[in-house]
Amino acid sequence: MDSVSEIARAETDRGELVLRRRTSGTAADVLELRVNGVFVMDTLETTSEIELAAQALELVDDPRSVLIGGLGLGFTLQRVLADIRVERAVVVEIEEPLIDWMRNGTVPHGPAILADARATIVNADIAMAIAEARSTYDLVLLDVDNGPGYLVHEANEQVYEAGFLRRCHDLLSPGGVLVVWSADAAPGLLAAMREVFARTEEQAHDVLLQDRPEQYFLYLARRS
Repeated sequence: MDSVSEIARAETDRGELVLRRRTSGTAADVLELRVNGVFVMDTLETTSEIELAAQALELVDDPRSVLIGGLGLGFTLQRVLADIRVERAVVVEIEEPLIDWMRNGTVPHGPAILADARATIVNADIAMAIAEARSTYDLVLLDVDNGPGYLVHEANEQVYEAGFLRRCHDLLSPGGVLVVWSADAAPGLLAAMREVFARTEEQAHDVLLQDRPEQYFLYLARRS
């Protein structure tokens, strides 16, 4: 039977962040991130976080500049930086304690990822960062919540609506790609993306979440 221990805890304006370690006698330790008691991600099942980047990188010939909404435990950023074509990766993360845990080694693999000179971490709300952005990006990757159907923070609802998606569209260079992660199928998000983008696709990815088969979803769109 797994044992669970708390590694770090922080209170922010949006509530409580907790980093936990799950230990079993048959497997390596697993780190788990929870926000306001809700499971967000862990280090065991990272497939969809990696595919968020991998699918987008395959669609663009020259992805020099990438914007990531949501640092998480760093796996999307790590996959982006593994592509030698990428010259700049900007990550917008609203929770400063999570950034600190990645930088100071509380998340053991964090310092190695953030040491890459191409990576810049911005402590800000993604909606504000997108609104204030003055440069363009070849890829915009959004994983800031559990999707429109399982919001951790109600304020993130706007991330899945046409107005915000249109600002993402305008931030993309011609041929650039937007990818949005969701924990469940999101027909409303797909419809909103189709209002803004001519080419939009839904992908389902099979994952094993704490020994349960599940599906996570990616929504991809390309600027003409």
